[in-house]
Formats: sequence, structure tokens, C-alpha cells
Amino acid sequence: MKRGQAYGGKRRRSGFRRLLGFCLIIGMIAGAWAAYSKLTPSRDDMKPEYGHAHPLFYGGTYLKEGALIEQGQTLLPLEAIRSVLGSDLPVWYEEKTQSIILTSDTKVLFMKKDELQAKLGDKPFQLAVAPVERNGRVYMPLSPLKTLYGIQAEISSASGVMTLERAGDRLRMAVSAKDDEDIFVRSEPSIHRPYVDRAAPGQPLIVWGEQEDWYKVQGPEGHSGYVRKKELRFTGDRVIAPLQEEEPALPWKPGQKVNLTWEAVYSKHPDPSGYPAMEGVNVVSPTWFEVSDGSGQIRSKADASYGAWARQRGMQVWALFSNAFDPDLTTKVLSSAETRFTMIRQLLAYAEMYKLQGINIDFENVRTSDKQNFVQFVRELSPMLHEAGLIVSIDVTPKSSSEMWSLFLDREALIDSVDYMMLMAYDEHWASSPKAGSVASLPWVEASIKRLLEEDGVDPAKLVLSMPLYTRIWSESKGEDGSVDVSSKAVGMDRIREIMRDRKLTPVFDEAAGQNYIEYAEKEGVRNRIWIEDERSIEARVELVHKYGLAGVATWARSFQTDSIWGVIHESLSRPS
Repeated sequence: MKRGQAYGGKRRRSGFRRLLGFCLIIGMIAGAWAAYSKLTPSRDDMKPEYGHAHPLFYGGTYLKEGALIEQGQTLLPLEAIRSVLGSDLPVWYEEKTQSIILTSDTKVLFMKKDELQAKLGDKPFQLAVAPVERNGRVYMPLSPLKTLYGIQAEISSASGVMTLERAGDRLRMAVSAKDDEDIFVRSEPSIHRPYVDRAAPGQPLIVWGEQEDWYKVQGPEGHSGYVRKKELRFTGDRVIAPLQEEEPALPWKPGQKVNLTWEAVYSKHPDPSGYPAMEGVNVVSPTWFEVSDGSGQIRSKADASYGAWARQRGMQVWALFSNAFDPDLTTKVLSSAETRFTMIRQLLAYAEMYKLQGINIDFENVRTSDKQNFVQFVRELSPMLHEAGLIVSIDVTPKSSSEMWSLFLDREALIDSVDYMMLMAYDEHWASSPKAGSVASLPWVEASIKRLLEEDGVDPAKLVLSMPLYTRIWSESKGEDGSVDVSSKAVGMDRIREIMRDRKLTPVFDEAAGQNYIEYAEKEGVRNRIWIEDERSIEARVELVHKYGLAGVATWARSFQTDSIWGVIHESLSRPS
């Protein structure tokens, strides 16, 4: 009995060992399989579905758009072009006129949908294929995009994927790290994900970025995905040739300080024969041109003899062009490519007729709804004026919350198109201000400069500080309810000197405003107050030009001058910074 029991226990132990061994073998096989699966890359092929015959890529990113190929020509949707250029401004589509306008620093191209005849500047330009609309999207031919922006396209015959490139782009190129192994481009950064593209040994890929142990790449067929870093070897960069554009030959010496004064021209031509020498002034800007009707016609008060007088004295003429400060008229002329082009062509004709060296744009009292149209007008205007050898400057107010006088100005966008931006740093306290104060106190002027430089990225070498030669005589009287009634009138520098002389007034320095100040009673119950524009206030503002490295100064307006102020400006501006 005891022997049998011993024998049965031995058999049970032997069976347990066999079972345990079997389980260990199964576990080892499962572990080996798991390890094998973990280390073995997927060989599943997954071709992406884009919904387009020619899906578009730029910078390794699918643009969610597709190209058309018609009559052997490539056409690209406007949305894709804007993605490549990084802005919606260089490519402008105007639905009501079916116009497409491309602008660059040196060129502007006007096209119309379904028309082969275009205009490059003011010259005819024949397209190989016309812009078209398909399924609610507007497409334009690739060839002019290459002319203006250096955009080109490479298409994969295998997949139809089209990769866009732009002049100046730098592409990092790589191949398989091993001469006998293909590269599999994965849909996600994991070897267990299917591949979307495949490169044979020596076949190049473009590397766009990295994510931990993986590179984001674009394969030979144009599909984007991921490859492990250890699988690639870099072969160098491929640089898309930059555009060879000639800088416009403009009539201004680089680094020369602008010293401009505006000539306010009203009903009759000014007679400059009696003007003082105006020492140091190198630009005059007569207010000659303004919009006259909704079709874009321009009214002219230009005078050839005034231009000849300026040139004989070595001064350039940058004639001012305004919107007549009429918001309704401005909306009409800016809303159409045709009216904008009408204005541009007239300005070019006037510039040639009167031998101008520049145009100064002064649009004020404009609705914020016209903000983008105004930027587009300047983008169209500047290349055409530059091509004619003209300097382009634009007047802007200090930044404020005023809709019609400040908010409509996209200073950050405008500075890219113009040669100079004139900061009209005056009317801190304007004609109908409810409170008396300086026309342009020094702290306010400096704050206005800093806001444009810091908030809008305005290049100081393109910013001109515009200073007032006028001031206001403020009259304060008490109303019946105890409130203070305020009125004002603008006067020039000589008039203030007369008042001080006749009334034997001695100015005091207002530290807060940074300028001299007087006050006096003209009649009972009325106090007159004046923050004076004189040598001291002008010198302090010119010092800001040196402090911030600005392009120069402008003054409004010549008729408010005192003769000696020109020498003060010139001497202060000429001092080394």
C-alpha cells in the first residue's frame, strides 16, 4: 500500500513537470513572437486618398487643395497660392469685377477670369491659359506666379502629387543610410504603421522636420510621412534659385535724411518767388492732386513753374495725392480694381508731365471697412510708381481709437509697400478739442513714434517724423453752468511772436509738454492759452529723429513758418547721431 502510494505521487510529479515545461516553451515562443513583432516593421502599403487628381503639397504639408491641368498648363487654386505666400494680400481676387491682381515689390499683374489678355503694370501681358472657376474655386495659371514670386511645381508621374516650391526655399535632402535597403515612409512615427511612400536605395527624400527619433519627410511620390532617423543619411541641401529682380532706380541717396515741407495749395497757384531760402529743405510736397469722383478721376492743381522753381534749388517734388477726406467717395474708388487702376494711370501721367520725383499719399477720414481695399490700392500703386522711378510715401496719424482717422490704417501692411511713412505727429489737441492743450507735446510725440516701431514693426529707417509749424490759440471762458467753453484757431509762428512782442509776454517752459507756454486775457472772462512752436520745440523733436534712427522730418505747412526755423531744422538734422 505504501509502495503504491509512492509510485502514484511520483507519476503526478512527473506530469506536473511536463506541463510546466510545456507552458515554459509556449511562453518562450509567445515572448519571442512578441519580441519579433515588436521589432519587425509593417510591410502594409496604404496609399493616401486626397480627393484630387493632383493634390498640392508645400513644405511637406498637404494644402487640402488640388491643381488643374488644362491645355497642358498647370492652374493653381487661389487658396493654395495664399498658403505658399503666407498672406492673402499679394493675391487679390475681386468677385464683382472678376479681377485677379498679383503684386510684388516690383511688379503688379492684372488679370480677369476667362481672359487671356492681362496687364503687367501698364503693359499688355499674354497668358498661355486664362484664369478659370471650377466648382466655386478660382484657379490661375502657374506661369505668372513663377514670374512674380518664383513659384514652381514638381509633379510625380506615379501618384499625381504636385509639390510646390518657391524661389529661395532650402530643401534638406537625404537617402537611405544603407546602400541595399529601401526606405519606407510611415503614415505615423511607428514602424508598425503602414507605409505611404517608398524610396529605393539612393533615391532622395526631402526632410521637413523631426519628432523625437523620427524625421518628417516627403517621399519620391510626394506623400508625406515619417522615417526613423537612423535609417537616413543627409546628402546636402537643394536651394531653389532666388528671383533675380532689379531694384528700382529711385531718385534718392540711401541714408540721406528727408527734410520735407508740405505746400498747402488752395484755389490759386502759390508764387514761390518771395519764399525764403528754406535752408536744408530737400523735398517739397505741394497738395496738387485729389480724387474728384467715383470713377477715379483726379482733380489737379499742379503748376509746372512751381516744379521748375523747386528743381532749380535742388529740391525734389513729391506731389501729394488725397482722397479729398470724403469717406463716401473713398469707398467708391477703392472698391474696384478698375477705379484703382484709373487713379494709378493718371498719377503716372501727371508725374511724367510735371517731372515729379515722388507721390505722397494722404488718405484721411476713411471707414474701417475700407481698410483692406486701401492696403490693396497702395500695393498696386507702389510697384507701378517705382517702375517709373518715383518715391512713394504715405501719411499716417498716430495710433488712436478713432475709427475714421486712425483705425483704418494698417500701418504694418502699408510699410511693406512704401519707401517712407510720414507720422503726422500733431493735433494731439485738435481744432474742436473740448480741452485746451499742446498741438504736439513732446511725450505724446515720442510715445507715437514708439508705438509704430514696437507694435507695427515699422522700420525706423523708413519712418519720417512730421512736425507742426503751427500752433493753436485756445480761448477758455466759463459757461452759465460753470463749465469751461473752449475754442481755438490755428496760427503760424510769426503770429505768436507778434503776440508776445505786442503784449510784452515772457514764455515759461512747460515741463510736461516739453515746450514754451504763454497765456493772457484778451477780454474780460476769456483766457487765451498758447503752447508755442519755436526753435526749442522743433529742436527737441529733431532730437527724437536721432534717438530712434528715423529717416528724417517733414513739416506742416510751409506757410506757417518763421524764416529762421529752416536753419534750426537743418542744423539739428545735420548733426551726427
